[in-house]
Amino acid sequence: MGIKDLNNLLGNIDIYLLDQILKGRFSKEMKILDAGCGEGRNCIFFLNAGYQIFGVDADPIAVQMAKTFAHTIDRKYDLYRFQRAMVQDMPFHTSAFDALISSAVLHFAKSEADFFKMMDEMMRVLKPGGIFFLRTCTDRDEILKYTPHLGEGVYLLPDHSERFVLTAQLEEKMLNRYDLKYLEHPKSVAVHGQRSMGVYIFSKAEKH
Repeated sequence: MGIKDLNNLLGNIDIYLLDQILKGRFSKEMKILDAGCGEGRNCIFFLNAGYQIFGVDADPIAVQMAKTFAHTIDRKYDLYRFQRAMVQDMPFHTSAFDALISSAVLHFAKSEADFFKMMDEMMRVLKPGGIFFLRTCTDRDEILKYTPHLGEGVYLLPDHSERFVLTAQLEEKMLNRYDLKYLEHPKSVAVHGQRSMGVYIFSKAEKH
């Protein structure tokens, strides 16, 4: 397979999400939601391989692009699986999905309250026992030593971006609030002196 063919198959997928795909974390029987899908860069492989992938994003142009990708790959694909919606208020019933992807979305929260509003909604639509893939800015590599706090958990990072940062304390609060369990050890990848991006794979606890 050539580079062009590989790119057509995978799109501009998050490399850490691809890692989970290669580990067999997802199956075609699962209903998978990309919450904050943008133009669908993390959906291309799932569409090509016949998975049940859904997406929401607040940007109508991005959602239209995701629909265009889906229609190009599979003309019979139900385009209503991609919808314009805020992550804080999604048009799906409770426990609708077996797996949920949140890639570079939560660090756009405006405050801790906004962060938990997004988390509350994502955990509402994720069924008990479901898989939660999370990639977001973290405080690892002592990155906050170099970053002015703008308030409400938002920092001006050295790369000049304004991001809500998942701190170790907030991570612990999140784990307890939603009864999340690590499926593997979390990791943070540091761009030295610029930012730190964490990758987490959780399972949501089964109902007792």
